[in-house]
Order: sequence, then C-alpha cells, then structure tokens
Amino acid sequence: MDHEEFNRRLTARIRDLIESFRLIDEGEHIAVALSGGKDSVLTLHVLADLREELEFELTAITVDEGISGYREHGLEAARENARLKKVELIEKSFMDEFGFGLDDVADGFRSPCIPCGVFRRWILNRTAHELGASRIATGHNMDDEIQSFTMSLVRGDVRKFSKFGPSLQRIHPAMVPRIKPLWNTPEREVGIWAVMNQVPVHLEECPYSHLSMRSGIKGFLNRMESDNPGIKKRIMESFRRIFRQVEEHGRIRECIRCGEPSSADLCKACELLEDLG
Repeated sequence: MDHEEFNRRLTARIRDLIESFRLIDEGEHIAVALSGGKDSVLTLHVLADLREELEFELTAITVDEGISGYREHGLEAARENARLKKVELIEKSFMDEFGFGLDDVADGFRSPCIPCGVFRRWILNRTAHELGASRIATGHNMDDEIQSFTMSLVRGDVRKFSKFGPSLQRIHPAMVPRIKPLWNTPEREVGIWAVMNQVPVHLEECPYSHLSMRSGIKGFLNRMESDNPGIKKRIMESFRRIFRQVEEHGRIRECIRCGEPSSADLCKACELLEDLG
C-alpha cells in the first residue's frame, strides 16, 4: 500500500468515527491538546484538514510540564506543526500556573506521571474553558484506551469506566468535554503515518515514563499482541460490548479552592498542591 492510500484509509477511519459519534458539530470551537508527539500531531493534522468542510474553529494548546532535556523538543514540534497547519497555538506551563516544573517535585512521588497528568489536565480544561472551546480533542489512540481501561480494571477503580469511549460528555458547566478522534486507531499506524509522511514529531520517551504503571501494562499488552496477533482489537471490542458510557449527574461539583470541576470538595490538583506545599 502506497502512502497516499494509507493516508486515505487512516483519514477515512478517523472521519467516520467523528461523524458516527458526532464528536464535532458545525460551528463548534475545538481545542487540540498538542504535545508535539505523534498522536496529538496526527489529531491536529486531521482536524485542520477537516475544519473547513465540517465548519468548525480550531485552536491548539500545548503545556510545558518542565521536564528538562525532553519537553523542549516536544514544544518545537508543536510549534512547527501548528505553523504548518495554520492553527493558533496557546502555550501554557506548570511554572506559570503553579510556580514549579515537574522536575522540581518529581522526587516527592513514586510515579511523577500522577501529578503530571493531574496538573496538565487542569491547565488544559481551564485554558479551553477560557477560550470558549466546545470540546478538547486529545490524541488518545486505541492502545492508550486499552491500557487505561486495564489500569482501572486492575485497580478496581470503577469510577473511571464512564471516561472510556470516543467522547466524554459535559457533566459540569466548567468541564470542557473531551473527544478522542484516534480512539479506534492503533498506535502502530500513527507511527507509520508520521514516518511515511516525514512529519516533524517528538518521538522521545519521557524520562519518567518507566516509573508508571502504564509502562508495565503497555509492555504486557504488547507481548500479548506479539504472541496473539489481533488481541488488542479483540480486547477493545469486548470493552465496547460490555461497557456503555455512564452519565454521572450530580457527582461533579466545584473545587472549594480553585473552582474547577471536581468529584470531591478539593480537586486532585489542589490536593497535590497542598501536599507539596
């Protein structure tokens, strides 16, 4: 298969997902969470190419977590791709928002990925809300979804089951809904797209990633796929059949400190900031 046919099939699958699940409606303002990695860059490219036809506005948001020797390269890739696709890029950072970078607090956590994810999501939601964005598009691919679900399963964290699927609906006025245009796209195909099209992406592994549970789950699932080709797609299909998205009305409130949406009186970001303080 030549690269043009590969691109056509990949884009058609993503567009079909967007239309089947109504991830984007006409006139909406979509904010792309753009890290500079291959997944978020593909999300940016596809949405940028569809914005005129589907008639929606597009803005990109990138977050500098403060990881020395790593994040700089991602920021460069984010800026270059935003320029190539003529999309406005909003840059935020942990330092500006919280007064520290991830490197400054990493030693205080068994896995720095926990505060990194919490603070990054907090910044993305607040920024998108301030922009008046209708939804936040993330680069979560099929492999990411399977890993996340497996992690919640082994932890017994059933509260997170409602977050799986190609979209997360608005469950609080200040919570900007998430959409995952790459939800049914394997990570391997995203990598092929980036290499085949010579797209400038950040391919380095985060220096903290090996400390996370996700890294172990990812390795396990990749070994399973190697021994049993197609098992990831079968797992994904099982999830789709068994679990439906759940509306959690009444369970989301405002954090008493920062005012952001939270399932408890104090949101996870403020809870971590309190521990760090």
